[in-house]
Amino acid sequence: MEPFRVHILGCGSALPTTRHFSSMQVVDCRGKLFMIDCGEGAQLQLRRSSLSFERLGHVFISHLHGDHCFGLIGMISTFGLLGRNASLHIHAPGELEPMLKAQLNMFFNYDIGYAVEFHPVDTTRQQVIYEDRSLTVESIPLDHRMPCAGFLFREKPTLPHIRRDMIDLYGIPTSQIMNIKGGQGFTLPDGTTVPHEQLVTAPDKPRSYAYCSDTKYMPRLHERLKGVDTLYHESTYADDKLQSAENYYHSTARQAATVARDAQVGKLLLGHYSARYADEHILLNEAQQVFQNSFLTNEMDVFDV
Repeated sequence: MEPFRVHILGCGSALPTTRHFSSMQVVDCRGKLFMIDCGEGAQLQLRRSSLSFERLGHVFISHLHGDHCFGLIGMISTFGLLGRNASLHIHAPGELEPMLKAQLNMFFNYDIGYAVEFHPVDTTRQQVIYEDRSLTVESIPLDHRMPCAGFLFREKPTLPHIRRDMIDLYGIPTSQIMNIKGGQGFTLPDGTTVPHEQLVTAPDKPRSYAYCSDTKYMPRLHERLKGVDTLYHESTYADDKLQSAENYYHSTARQAATVARDAQVGKLLLGHYSARYADEHILLNEAQQVFQNSFLTNEMDVFDV
């Protein structure tokens, strides 16, 4: 099975902290790299992660608070200095486009050596905002102090696996393998047909990853996330700051775990920690009381979806 992984480059919130970078992740789906949010120091964290700059083709920005987008112009500049020539696609709330264009014009006069293409995201609708042969990315409306969207990465179904023992047994030529994967049987020289079902095993189950950035607790959010394999949900506060979570449109670790439990996800990743917690295990402990398969994220962690 080809890799589907999440690389954590930053998991802190807007408040200054010496322990964490601000929010940024890279999703590696079958060799294609997608960045989610782009806090300060993104190019530095990319280099530390040893991920390929050239393979990063799309950046998804959840909202326009600085801890989620202040690293974007620096990363764009670094890519240009390194000689990038492939287009970079930015998917973000539409309000970012004029600001990004102004920065590119002011600092680079649009001459960075490659195209930066902007795709506005409607933060009020769940819809497919990116699609290729193997993957779709959907926006997820969230409830924050400004327009904000999460992102749901879903693999497309793959073809079944050919059984090598059957290929050898019946001497099936390579030219017929794709036909068999597509549903056909194989006819032997004596006219006997070997059914398709005997020649293949079940395809891999499509995997999915949901990223829920800054948001207050949404009691019905789980309906959009049913059965997701891995969920990242912000967990800025513990129960001691429940009122702060309500006031500032953030979530507690317990609330994040409630979403994970109700959505019946495979595992929950916690992040966007408030700097007031010197030991983030208080967040983990509260989450695990509701959803046991919860994990803290830290810089340079890698999670298999």
